Amino acid sequence: MGSADVLSVLGGGLKQFIAIYTVIVIIRILLTWFPTVNWSSPPFAVLSQLTDPYLNLFRSLLPPLGGFDLSPMLALFLLQIVGQLIPSGL
Repeated sequence: MGSADVLSVLGGGLKQFIAIYTVIVIIRILLTWFPTVNWSSPPFAVLSQLTDPYLNLFRSLLPPLGGFDLSPMLALFLLQIVGQLIPSGL
């Protein structure tokens, strides 16, 4: 396996990771609309542990405006940009 093949596999894997992580972040954002979600129960706690460190980066940059948190939109936008910047065939 040549170095070009390794880079192609790594690039494809990274693109796949970003796509999966984007879906996980979207699920996390959608679940915040339900106030009865118990974030300490097992499936939600794992989801929170996976996404909160990334989302908190943007929450520190963009505080809520009028009670509306725009930071997840910025976080998703950045994931999409990074996903688009990774060449398909590296």
